[in-house]
Amino acid sequence: MNPADAVPIALLLLFGVAIGIGGAIVWLAIRWNRQQASLHSHRLRADGEPRPRRPILQRPILWLAIRSRDPASVLKALSLNEAAPCSWSDGLFGENRLFIAPPVRGWVLVTGSALPDPAEDVDASFRFLRELSRKLGEVQFFCADRVLHHHAWARLEAGRVVRAYAWAGATLWNQGVKTAAENALDMKALGYGEEPSIRWGMPDFLAANAEKVPLLAARWSLDPAEIAARMPPHARGIAGRPSVRY
Repeated sequence: MNPADAVPIALLLLFGVAIGIGGAIVWLAIRWNRQQASLHSHRLRADGEPRPRRPILQRPILWLAIRSRDPASVLKALSLNEAAPCSWSDGLFGENRLFIAPPVRGWVLVTGSALPDPAEDVDASFRFLRELSRKLGEVQFFCADRVLHHHAWARLEAGRVVRAYAWAGATLWNQGVKTAAENALDMKALGYGEEPSIRWGMPDFLAANAEKVPLLAARWSLDPAEIAARMPPHARGIAGRPSVRY
């Protein structure tokens, strides 16, 4: 074959290969879009509303555990406005100001952006928890920020602080005797103005404490992530906005 004739043939072959590859990419894209549409349709209920997704092993940064089987009493104590039913997944991991979960094993979980954060105002957190405990009895508070390593835990009964610890750049709150569960988990609690021991290592010490907060919650009451993984999709709580600023 004349070399001059081979060049157009080679170009045609290359052009054909390019068209084939392009067609394959388009086919794969169409197939992927159809699969996504199919998955979306499976997430829809018969009435067309999205089916709630259940996050697994995910938990809020701040939450309460209240010893109660009556969400209505918790709703009244929190003085929520615009209260409305809300799915467990949307309430526990959504953007609600406050969410009251359905009772589980004698505990009612509460979470939301309106919960006072000790890192912002530890006195406001103390007052909020004390007043809520006076109304409802045993109230537990937990904070576990795995990015900033801020962490806190507190247990109050009838308005009295049994145990509380909060750290956010420094020890903000350390009250009561360290509990057996804290000792068993080897959780560190520094005194006011105290620096961690060199052998602990500051980053390791802080990260370990934050990681262990859910384990402490599970021993004291409930770990939200473990409960969420077992909660039926149709379970609904109450979401609303506080009528007062905590």
